[in-house]
Amino acid sequence: MYQVTIPNEQKLRGMVERKQKIPDYSILSLLNCLNLVLCYQQMPMLMANLTSTGPPQIDLTLVFKVLKNSYWSQCDRAIPSSNMDLHYAHCSRNLEKCKICDEMVPKKHAEEHYLTTHAPVSCSLCNETMEPEILAVHELEKCPQRIMTCDYCEFPLPAIDLFEHQDVCGNRTEICHLCNRYIRLREKVAHDVTCNGVPDDTAETSRTRESERHGDGRRRLPQQDMSTRRLVFTIAITGIAVVLGSLLFHRKPPNSELH
Repeated sequence: MYQVTIPNEQKLRGMVERKQKIPDYSILSLLNCLNLVLCYQQMPMLMANLTSTGPPQIDLTLVFKVLKNSYWSQCDRAIPSSNMDLHYAHCSRNLEKCKICDEMVPKKHAEEHYLTTHAPVSCSLCNETMEPEILAVHELEKCPQRIMTCDYCEFPLPAIDLFEHQDVCGNRTEICHLCNRYIRLREKVAHDVTCNGVPDDTAETSRTRESERHGDGRRRLPQQDMSTRRLVFTIAITGIAVVLGSLLFHRKPPNSELH
């Protein structure tokens, strides 16, 4: 530990002006001597110029730059020492620090600064209130009323209704022109990858089964059975007509009066 001898400020300023090296002074002793408050960016700059061996050495060029200005913590600005009193009066009278972002704003615009920068805002789609900095992310990714498109039909609808819509829409079927099978839309991508293009004539899908039914739920009869029934029905009608004609033909006419 080195013995630290602190000279008075006038002597130190004289050494600075002569641009001499100041040995045997730690950085904290120097700052206490000059009664300066440095911003956090300046501290690493001075510390980096201390030699790693021997008594601590401080680059007087940097010290001179620091000494030339005083740091006013109220507005985070380095102010020339000669103007500090004037700046303090101006800053205290006209400016105030925002309690949220620490930015110095004119007192007359403090309310406007809060309303335009920090006041909660409402989503124009769902009316949810939130901080303004997260509004853009909410509208793009989280808002339940944001417009999205169905993966199957590309129909635009609110995100809150998308799941139910796609659950129904994905069950619709389309025919595969390679294998002639009806495929659900939700399975179409996987089917297109695995389809070998071989027609499957024996496969009976729900659509073909449904199309074979009448409105009353009975299955359609084969075409050949329908023709046979129609022929039998025609023969029966013809036979009945012949019998009725024969009966009418053989019926005796009524006796006519003899004149």
